[in-house]
Amino acid sequence: MKTILLAVLSAAAVSASAELKLAGPFTDGAILQRGRPVPVWGKALPGNTVKVSFAGAERTAKADESGRWRVDLPAMEACRDGRTLAVGEYAADAPENAVSTVEVKDVLVGEVWITSGQSNMELPLVGGPHWGDRNGHMMAQKTRLPLFRFCKSTCNYADKPLEFPKKPMVWRECNPSNLMSRSSFSAVGFYYGLELYNTLQVPVGLIGAYWGGTVISPWIPREGLATRPDLKDEYDWTPSLKWDGKHPKSLWPHSRVKDQATVIWNAMLAPLCPYSVRGFIWYQGEANAKMSERYASQMHALYNGWSMKFENPDLKLYFAQLAPKSEDTLKIWEAQDKFAREQKNAAVAVINDVGNVNDIHPNEKVLVGQRLALHALKRDYGFSDIQDNSPTLSSWKVDGDTFVLYFNDAAKLYMYNPDFSLATPFEIAGEDGEFKPAQIVNLRKGRKGGRPRGGIDGTNIVVRAEGVAKPVKLRYAYSSPWKGTIYNEADLPLGAFSIGE
Repeated sequence: MKTILLAVLSAAAVSASAELKLAGPFTDGAILQRGRPVPVWGKALPGNTVKVSFAGAERTAKADESGRWRVDLPAMEACRDGRTLAVGEYAADAPENAVSTVEVKDVLVGEVWITSGQSNMELPLVGGPHWGDRNGHMMAQKTRLPLFRFCKSTCNYADKPLEFPKKPMVWRECNPSNLMSRSSFSAVGFYYGLELYNTLQVPVGLIGAYWGGTVISPWIPREGLATRPDLKDEYDWTPSLKWDGKHPKSLWPHSRVKDQATVIWNAMLAPLCPYSVRGFIWYQGEANAKMSERYASQMHALYNGWSMKFENPDLKLYFAQLAPKSEDTLKIWEAQDKFAREQKNAAVAVINDVGNVNDIHPNEKVLVGQRLALHALKRDYGFSDIQDNSPTLSSWKVDGDTFVLYFNDAAKLYMYNPDFSLATPFEIAGEDGEFKPAQIVNLRKGRKGGRPRGGIDGTNIVVRAEGVAKPVKLRYAYSSPWKGTIYNEADLPLGAFSIGE
């Protein structure tokens, strides 16, 4: 009888153990966000008590009628030593003994960011000739940073928010074995995280949630769409995994199941909420180039929804401007600039000097990651002396046959062309509306009065076009190849703009 009773109790313990489950990000090697309360959550048997212990802190919660539970660990300092996150489940009628336990080992505390977007964020550090970073193999084979880690959310979509990821999430150290295999991480994310790690000297964790070719709508939670009245048509959409592809053309540019509003959020990001993170970096927009008129509002919805669902009103969003590609790119640039001006917790990294118009996936990702990291270092980590902004036009005037342009975020300006030419992407139009190539008048002469080499006198730019006596309009980087050539003292490029009547 005693043997039978023990067998029954053992079976009950196994059954109970199967119920205790932690949310997706809580696996061995995880990194927790420093300086903020850390939610820990999962599922257990309804009514049971769950106790979570980590770094000397202990919190308890009772599983609700559906088995969900959550505790919030207190804000912690960064820690480079791996510790164990212990979780125990206790039955309501036997609170003295745990019916099941889970231990998450080698857990660090540092800085956590989400890297998201479409193919240019997905492009791996190590890949093929046209699908990988140009320096990826070199970087991967020499990187051995056990305190710099990453994990990824599996590409998937769902018609309703999921509680757990499709596949278990695995935290990996940044070392040759992980970075040079099929598990290699986003190149932009890697370079971004590397800058933070080298500068801050605390553990850095990156969570990848990206998918090539995706439009922005499926990444937005319904709560975000609800904040934008002009996106009511997307908010009202009911996702279906058996969708026939028919929809009003005003919704999104493609007709695939994964293009529906909220469906990628539901599967790839909802299971991660509300993991404590500092913010996220975003590189997307190519798939929306044909429908740029609502893109700025969609970016607001993305930010609003993510900050709500991750329970972080100060969530940061640093995003990459698209690299030059076509006239459609110009419209996305304008929308991205508009959003960046309107959202105080967002900032854009201008990259119109990266890549070429023949490759929608430029492989110079180091510049993208580094420029994004400048925003974080200045705005989140106290490096107030860093210049993180590209120059932007502050004012202008017409003086005779020239445009005189004044800029913010520019203590010094210079022009650079790889061939050392003095050609610029400036164009000026007169009253006839015909744009003509323009030149910079106030270029600094070389030594002993020689040929200008790209330096610009002062912090303004004076531009003139041959044959335009009365200039009316000016534009910069608005014609093929849409490349930027003007930089400030921090080597950050001037973005495209147009002015005039």
